[in-house]
Amino acid sequence: MLIVVRHGRTEANAAGRLLGRGDPGLDELGRRQAEALRSVVAGASRVVCSPLLRTRETAAALGLPVTIDERWIEVDYGILEGEPFRDLSPEILSQWMSDPGFAPEGGESIAALGVRVRAACDDLAEEASERDIVVVSHVSPVKAAVAWALDVGDEITWRLYVAPASVTKVAVGPVRRSLHLFNAQDHLDGLA
Repeated sequence: MLIVVRHGRTEANAAGRLLGRGDPGLDELGRRQAEALRSVVAGASRVVCSPLLRTRETAAALGLPVTIDERWIEVDYGILEGEPFRDLSPEILSQWMSDPGFAPEGGESIAALGVRVRAACDDLAEEASERDIVVVSHVSPVKAAVAWALDVGDEITWRLYVAPASVTKVAVGPVRRSLHLFNAQDHLDGLA
């Protein structure tokens, strides 16, 4: 099983800001969320995570061996980094949501992110068919992993919501993959 986890909350997440390559750590709630994930991943053999601090802190709370894989880093928002999502212009949002190849100035497209995340998923598939592997990543790579699991295009990104410290599970078999769980948050009950 491939268990894909979004990192715990940061102050930027709480404020609704685009957080791509910025590197803040978890806030207090985010640290508690990371601890709550430990029970969900019990029995996994190892963790793969993005190199950013918020994912490394989340991964460290799981108590398993951790490997860094750059392909699981969040999308690069370029000049939009740190902007409140609600303040994005309707023109930018329309272009972004209708074209997976669109990249903000100085940033990365959802299509480019999809290529690297699909390759990372492919590299873990054989191992995940035999044992549970946890990936701690970010909202956009989690969505790309779901697109990989369902064998659909990157345009699905804008139709998915991925909460901080949520869990998605993909069963990987010799013939196909199947989505077993998406955006699960039961382990977070009572934390907010």
